[in-house]
Amino acid sequence: MSIEVVRLHPERADLGYAFGGRAPLLTVKPGTVVELSTEDCFGGAVRGVDDLPSQVCEFPYLNPVTGPIAVEGAEPGDTVAVHFAEIRPTRDWAVSTTFPHFGALTTTHTTAMLHDALPERVWVYDVDVERGVVRFHARSSDFQVELPLDPMHGTVGVAPAAGEVIMSITPGAHGGNLDTPEMRTGTTAYFGVNVPGALISIGDGHCRQGEGEVCGTAVEAAMSTVVVVDLIKGAATPWPRLESDTHLMSTGSARPLEDAFRISQHDLVGWTGELLGLAALDAYQLVSQVGLAPAGNVVDTNYTMLAKLPKDILSGAVVFDGVHSRLRAAAARYLSERG
Repeated sequence: MSIEVVRLHPERADLGYAFGGRAPLLTVKPGTVVELSTEDCFGGAVRGVDDLPSQVCEFPYLNPVTGPIAVEGAEPGDTVAVHFAEIRPTRDWAVSTTFPHFGALTTTHTTAMLHDALPERVWVYDVDVERGVVRFHARSSDFQVELPLDPMHGTVGVAPAAGEVIMSITPGAHGGNLDTPEMRTGTTAYFGVNVPGALISIGDGHCRQGEGEVCGTAVEAAMSTVVVVDLIKGAATPWPRLESDTHLMSTGSARPLEDAFRISQHDLVGWTGELLGLAALDAYQLVSQVGLAPAGNVVDTNYTMLAKLPKDILSGAVVFDGVHSRLRAAAARYLSERG
């Protein structure tokens, strides 16, 4: 192939459960295509309706990630770009669950209530990649419905700063468990570099997920994923940002939820001002009138909100010197040459 391609298919012992504190499994040059595999958030242990996570999973070995991947030349103050060329489920089934003290509509350890938590329950979805659907089966009736397959990765990020180690389930300024459906094929994600090499990790594949991941889990699946990795020198990114063909997106992760909202909106206002040469209040006014605010997750250790701006108002302004378009073209070339 005309583009450099490397592969990362870790053994179970090589999976990570945190961002930071681990040596890279792979080092790549900017512009490299990486073919990788990821396990689902339960490590493949939940396979049927009787496999309750509390019985078959071992805490804290949940939400495994593949990596880290070091990028040659990446230094603090730079930004790494991760473009998702392909995300494909590797099994014909996927799972979702409720379990005690986790989720947006139940008592949790931080939302203490006297009533009992919701019961632990498992749903198994049929996955048909060729038809592009997943099938939901109700547990308490015969109801079934097919839903569009919309694969994405819930957990993507880089090593945090100052030697910090953060569990993979926690989202923050380094990325992590953002759980936004926007992290799908065709999206480029931008992460500020905190340590030499950046140390990118990816996991938590979802066949699909509603905004907010309200019950605490999506349609969880192992994935075969292809990314194109690049490096933007001298461009610091304070919070993870996303770019699709149609929108720019800023993220914010915190508790309470309104602070996550404020972080994402603040970043998007600043980003918009930089791109268009607008004063802060002019950018604030513009984002206020055209921006969207989809939820990432409202269940994790931190909550995640996005601020989303249509690119058609950018008047030709180019984001990060056009890296999204270049990586999109590289991904298309790779897929065409692979056949």
